[in-house]
Amino acid sequence: MRKVHSKILSINGNVITVKADGVSYEELALVKSARGSSLAQVIKLEADIVSLQVFSGSRGISTNDEVTFSGFPMRVGFSENMLGRIFDGSGRPRDKGPDLSENLIEITGPSVNPAKRIIPERMIRTNIPMIDVFNSLVVSQKLPIFSISGEPYNELLARIALQAEVDMIVLGGIGLKYDQYMFFKKALDDGGALSRSVFFVHTASDPIVEGLMVPDLCLAVAEKFALVGKDVLVLLSDMTNFSDALKEIAITMEQVPSNRGYPGDLYSQLARRYEKAVDFEGAGSVTILAVTTMPGDDVTHPVPDNTGYITEGQFYLRGARIEPFGSLSRLKQQVNDKTRKDHRAIMDGMIQLYAQYKEAEEKRSMGFRMTAWDKKLLKYGKLFEAHMMDLSVNISLEKALDNGWKILSECFLPQETSFRTDLVQEFWPAKAPGANPQAAESSEDLSGESSQEQDYEE
Repeated sequence: MRKVHSKILSINGNVITVKADGVSYEELALVKSARGSSLAQVIKLEADIVSLQVFSGSRGISTNDEVTFSGFPMRVGFSENMLGRIFDGSGRPRDKGPDLSENLIEITGPSVNPAKRIIPERMIRTNIPMIDVFNSLVVSQKLPIFSISGEPYNELLARIALQAEVDMIVLGGIGLKYDQYMFFKKALDDGGALSRSVFFVHTASDPIVEGLMVPDLCLAVAEKFALVGKDVLVLLSDMTNFSDALKEIAITMEQVPSNRGYPGDLYSQLARRYEKAVDFEGAGSVTILAVTTMPGDDVTHPVPDNTGYITEGQFYLRGARIEPFGSLSRLKQQVNDKTRKDHRAIMDGMIQLYAQYKEAEEKRSMGFRMTAWDKKLLKYGKLFEAHMMDLSVNISLEKALDNGWKILSECFLPQETSFRTDLVQEFWPAKAPGANPQAAESSEDLSGESSQEQDYEE
């Protein structure tokens, strides 16, 4: 039986302060007021002075109201029945389904001991060429998607949720607008992925503290499913909203601000979540892909800046495309040699040529005379953007590699590229210029009604 405290020392915004002993950090409490009962969570301990964040706000709470501590932190019910369900930031059903009150698990806890982690070596296929070919997503990896507001990052997450070759998806929305929440719900439902998903959603109108708990809820559930052998992909949108919630509470608590007003422990708070990514020996895995919006497209902003030191690369989303420059998967080398023998060559060679295309495009825009090589590069760059970078392209890794060779053969002769002879002999299209001289003159480019164009559209 927990002690009831009937005296609130102060009320500051949505934070109340009481004097209590034997209380733990992040412990839950119930505040009984004239308007009813409100859930609260311990966010600061200073000797016997305890500060609590009230989930539903402090409106209607007076200093004579009762505060009862539960003795445990936030918990969520765990079972196979969670699949296909939608919950709020407190773990309560948002889909009008039954509450899961059995087999409760704590949502906080330490990261997995590094000695128990397996070295990442398995690829997660997404059917998105800019990921699968050029920056492969690896099981147990943690990667952010750096973007600005207005880019289709939620659409990208939804597509990954539908197409990623994993056992299940745990989707966490932090500070979502209502239409964004409905978009995710409809996309998963229409795509048939909701039945293998668990969705925790915090909207912009929900209590701010619930937004802080969404990543923890997602990762606690994902870890439990991983321990029973599931490969789980956790998708979060967006961690900048999470960081802004930390900032708002820190300001309320009158903490000394750090860079741009964010709390000094921002790095630790982010790392605590991202480090939950793991591949368990003899069990499943947790992989994390999280959106981080950059105010003003500023990568030096504290949130993306701290995130970059924690994660194993990043995807840059600009102009509704995953940018080849700046995007990086530091673990891609672990899987590239296990897919197809031309994977690494295509990955490196096409990016090198695309870099040359950008230089040729700059020369053209400045009015310099175009050489024959520059014209080839300009043609190549347009094809690369249309058939590899465009997010509407939905093909397997093998088809994307084949398309890479087709694009190269449309623009260059084999000797004009840096690819090894054995790879050219095996993968260069048989009817392309250079491979079959008799067919070179009749070969049409992708803008015509050629058979190669039909191959791209398959």
